[in-house]
Amino acid sequence: MSGEPRLHPTAVVDPGAALGPGTTVGAFSVIGAGVTLGPECAVGPHVVIEGPTVVGARCRFFPFASIGQPPQDLKYRGEATTLEIGDDNVFREGVTVHRGTAGGGGVTRLASHILLMAGAHIAHDCRVGSQVIFANAATLAGHVTVEDGATVGAFSGVHQFCRVGRHAYIGGFSVITQDALPYVLTVGNRARSFGINVIGLERKEFAPRTIAALKQAYRILFRSRLTLQAALERLDGEFRDQPEVGALAEFIRTSERGVIR
Repeated sequence: MSGEPRLHPTAVVDPGAALGPGTTVGAFSVIGAGVTLGPECAVGPHVVIEGPTVVGARCRFFPFASIGQPPQDLKYRGEATTLEIGDDNVFREGVTVHRGTAGGGGVTRLASHILLMAGAHIAHDCRVGSQVIFANAATLAGHVTVEDGATVGAFSGVHQFCRVGRHAYIGGFSVITQDALPYVLTVGNRARSFGINVIGLERKEFAPRTIAALKQAYRILFRSRLTLQAALERLDGEFRDQPEVGALAEFIRTSERGVIR
């Protein structure tokens, strides 16, 4: 950690903001009241961060990112809501992330090690896990949950209140109006699932045995003649030693909007 924060002479930092050691703020950037930036953050030029927003350590903000603005919810009436951001996240050019709403729990929350490519948008009351990638112009409507390790492809949109499962892969230009299954490749407008994301899981060094079990579970769920309930019961019996299959089954059971099949 290296010393006091460093501010460009043209940066505007509210006295009510708190900047961690080693954090830098570039030319013409604005840091508002109620913003807390952790240590070693790098705020580039022409960035706006408004509060109440709490940012962890080593986050990077590229030009024209707009973070912590009020939600675009017509029911919002200026209530005190927040944005919470973890460590080691990257916000590329033009990314927008909004605070929560009172009706949605009051907080938008991003975990750690997230990459948001240029033009991505995270709306109010979303929950985003760690190791998530948003490609260019990927968009979450309000109240969306994205679990750890997922990827949302370029120019894809996720409908409000949907979930994107862990290590799911949403292909580019997709429209997600139901829950996108964990470990599965989901693509299209309207979206369909196209089986287990084998290449992605191999790149993440999932064990071959785990990938094989997920492939078999997918076939049982969607390519057998079983009802969904019967297929889930079969998974419970045959894959007791495979937690990833258990997570897939539990995701389906807890879906409120239904899953993309």
